[in-house]
Amino acid sequence: MNEFKQAITLGFSGASGAPYGLRLLQVLVELNFQVYVLISSAARVVLDTESNVKLSANEEKASEQLSAMFAAKPNQIKVYGKENWFSPVASGSAAPKQMVVCPCSAGTVSAIATGASDNLLERAADVVIKERGQLILVPRETPFSAIHLENMLKLSRLGVTIMPAAPGFYHNPKSIEDLVNFMVARILDHLGIEHQVSQRWGYQGSLGK
Repeated sequence: MNEFKQAITLGFSGASGAPYGLRLLQVLVELNFQVYVLISSAARVVLDTESNVKLSANEEKASEQLSAMFAAKPNQIKVYGKENWFSPVASGSAAPKQMVVCPCSAGTVSAIATGASDNLLERAADVVIKERGQLILVPRETPFSAIHLENMLKLSRLGVTIMPAAPGFYHNPKSIEDLVNFMVARILDHLGIEHQVSQRWGYQGSLGK
């Protein structure tokens, strides 16, 4: 019997916003989900620049690094390289039904919208769409051009959730971590995952329910 609740795919692409993805990964691990992590080349640069996380290009070493960072169980975090076409996420017969790309660059939005599948992250997103799974994209770009908006509209009409990294302020955030938690909480809400990450509207002074 699998010791984890279920598997979820988490993609990091080259947009600014690495702290969102890292915090989401941390919470998913704490809640006992297995996470398949896909990281673009540009995302590695962003992770280093914004969060001082220098991930190895080697799948196993990167998995070990993230596992140590978040105190994950063995095999709870599995990093797959951008050309590992034999990974579970590359096939509809094995891929998790839920996937989040956080942060999601405008280029990745475009590639997913056109079905490019030039790397594993794009292919994994394509699989989730064709299998009628749940795909959440967290674009971090401003302003949006008409091209960006048309691509997002196309994906939204296919059932993809477009959730720009636009944290609210009604919970009176006191730190950057509070703003990051706001977005992570919204992502978890849409994944249908119970959590106590950020204060909800109407629940002043409390977290979660």
